[in-house]
Amino acid sequence: MRIEVPYGKEGKQSLDVPDDNFLGTIRPNEVDSGFDLDAVRKGLDHPYGAQKLEEFLEGAKDAVFIVNDGTRPTPTARVLHVLEESVKLQNHRFLIATGAHRAPTDEEYEQIFGERLHHLRDRLHAHDARKDHMVLLGETRNGTAMWMNELAVKADRLVIITSVEPHYFAGYTGGRKSFLPGVAAYKTIEQNHRLAMSKDAQALKLDGNPVHEDMMDAIKELRDKPIFAIQVVLDRHQQIYRVATGDLNKSFHQAVRWANQVFCVDIHQKADIVVSVASYPMDIDLYQSQKAIENGRWALKPGGSIILVSKCRSGIGDEAFYDQLSRSKDPDQVLRNLDLEYKLGHHKAAKMAELAKCAEIHAVTSLQDKTLQDINITPFASVQEAVDAALRRRPNAKLMVIFEGSVVVPRLV
Repeated sequence: MRIEVPYGKEGKQSLDVPDDNFLGTIRPNEVDSGFDLDAVRKGLDHPYGAQKLEEFLEGAKDAVFIVNDGTRPTPTARVLHVLEESVKLQNHRFLIATGAHRAPTDEEYEQIFGERLHHLRDRLHAHDARKDHMVLLGETRNGTAMWMNELAVKADRLVIITSVEPHYFAGYTGGRKSFLPGVAAYKTIEQNHRLAMSKDAQALKLDGNPVHEDMMDAIKELRDKPIFAIQVVLDRHQQIYRVATGDLNKSFHQAVRWANQVFCVDIHQKADIVVSVASYPMDIDLYQSQKAIENGRWALKPGGSIILVSKCRSGIGDEAFYDQLSRSKDPDQVLRNLDLEYKLGHHKAAKMAELAKCAEIHAVTSLQDKTLQDINITPFASVQEAVDAALRRRPNAKLMVIFEGSVVVPRLV
C-alpha cells in the first residue's frame, strides 16, 4: 500500500506499507458540506437563542471581535468575507486570542485576515497574556482568578469567531476557549491548565472534565456582557461544514454535535503502530503537535509505537514541557517531578510521560535529532524510515495512519 503523507504546508512524503501489515487510514468523516460561504450565511440567518448579528451590533460604540490565532484552523478570513456583506468591519476592533502563545507573524496575519488585512491593520491587537492590562472579574469554584484583557472587558459588545473540534484535554475547542485561555492573563491560563493533569481532562469529554468546568465558571464572570458567537465546524477538506451562531453556549453545544459527525471516527481494532500526522497549520511547533500524539494513543495497543509526523515549523514552542521531559529518561520520575511543581505546559509533559510508560514514541520533524532524543523521542528523517524501523522490530505488526491527527479522535467500537 502506497500512501502520500502531508508534511508542512504543501509538502508530502511517500510511505509504502506491506499489505499484510496495513490496517488502514483514518481521517475526518466525509460529510456533505455544500458551498462553505453559504454555510456561513445560513448560520448567521438562524442564530441560536439570539437576535441576528446586525441587530446585535446596532448602537454599539465599542464592539470587539475576538478571533483565533494562526495555530488554529479557524477560517476567519472566509467568515469575515461574508460578514462584510452586512457589517462594516472597519468600525470595530479585533482582538487576536493568542492565549499564552506569541503574536502572529506577518504570514499568520495574512492567513487569519486574508485580503482585508490592510483595511483592518490599525484595528488589530494581538493579546499578550503577560503584558496587556488585565481586569479581575472573579474566581471559579477551583479558585482560578479570572483576569481578562481590558479590551474585552471594556467593550460594549463582543463577537467571537472560532472553530470547534475535539481537544485533547478541554474536550473540545471553541466557545468558552475564546476567553480562557484566548484573552486571559498568563497566571489565569496557568491555573486553569493545571487541571489538565486530571485523567478526566480528555478529548470529547465535557461533563466531569475539570478544565471545561473551570472555563465555564470563568466566563460566567462576564455576567451580562453581550456576546455573539460564530462557531465553525470544518470538514475533512478544510471547507466549512456547518456554522452555529448566536448565544455562546447554545451555539457551542450545537457545534459540538456537528464536530462529532466529522472528527469522531469509529475503528474496529487498535494498531501496533500508529502514524499520526499533525497537519498545517497545527504543525507549527512540537508543543502544538503533541495533540496529534495524544489523539493517536486512542488507536494504539499497549506496548505499541506511535510515530508523529509534523514539520514543527517554529521549533519546540513553549519550553516548559520540554524542560520537564528532558530531566529524566524514566517517565515515572518525570511524573514524580511534576507532582512537586506546576508551570504552564507541564500538563503536556504529564500526558507524554504517561504515554511513554506504555508505548514507544517516534517522530519525523524538522527539529534537530538531539532535541528529540533529549525527551526520549526517537527521531527519523522520513516517515518511511520510521515505519521500516518499527516493522523490523515487529514484522507482523498492524499499522494505521491518522490524517489530521490533531483533531481526529478514534473510537473503538
